Amino acid sequence: MEEAQHQNAFYPEDLGGRQTLSMMEIPEGEFMMGSPEGEMDRQDDEGPQHWVKISRFYMSQTPITQTQWRIVAQWPFVNIELQGYPSYFEGEKRPVEEINWFEAIEFCDRLTQHTGRPYRLPTEAEWEYACRAGTTTPFYFGETITTDLANYRGTDWEKYNSSGSYGSGPKGTYRGETTPVDHFQVTHPYGLSDMHGNVLEWCQDTWHSHYDGAPVDGSVWVDEEDIDSDKVLRGGYWGENPGFCRSACRSGTDPDNRNFDIGFRVVCSPQGLPYSHR
Repeated sequence: MEEAQHQNAFYPEDLGGRQTLSMMEIPEGEFMMGSPEGEMDRQDDEGPQHWVKISRFYMSQTPITQTQWRIVAQWPFVNIELQGYPSYFEGEKRPVEEINWFEAIEFCDRLTQHTGRPYRLPTEAEWEYACRAGTTTPFYFGETITTDLANYRGTDWEKYNSSGSYGSGPKGTYRGETTPVDHFQVTHPYGLSDMHGNVLEWCQDTWHSHYDGAPVDGSVWVDEEDIDSDKVLRGGYWGENPGFCRSACRSGTDPDNRNFDIGFRVVCSPQGLPYSHR
């Protein structure tokens, strides 16, 4: 599992209270979305594979933390109120969880209102493209994963006949809770952290059980006539076995669902950004 060094641009969004939101540049490109039929633990909803073109955008380096959430929750509301301390596993640097899809949207709307920049949830295609970072293996690390690299259930789960190891990789630990963001400090080609495991992450898209008819330009795939349709979740979480943390793995749930395994991160389009750093 060779580590790649990232030198992509980013910008720090100042939230006040000595808190910033590091927004990493995700370059434009093209990738094969979904998993090949021979990939271990592949599910039918991960296909058919298809080429997608992605425009440049920026993504938060980590899932939104509880500190970042609390600051934004105090800002003037746009559509709904936000609770300042929603998380089950408390910790300033842990990812915020127990957040439903509508609350994640409200967070993005408040960021937009406060900064004048267009914040939103990632589309499902953007999420997978950013996670893969040019790789085609099950994980951006390579063919397998260990609990020294990510937070997931590294022990066998007899109830679901699930293994704590993936492929030729070893079994590991089961922490049973979230870890602080960037706890493992593993280098990602685009500078992102916690793309595999820790918490599931909301995407903009309506859940579809296949990719037939999916957009090929990275745009959101949404059933506008039904705002209450299930929404997409990505990334796996602390309580699932490694196969659920693969780059292509996907699931959907009711947008009202709050759980201690669901968080989110934000993205921003590049128009109007005043600066970037390396």
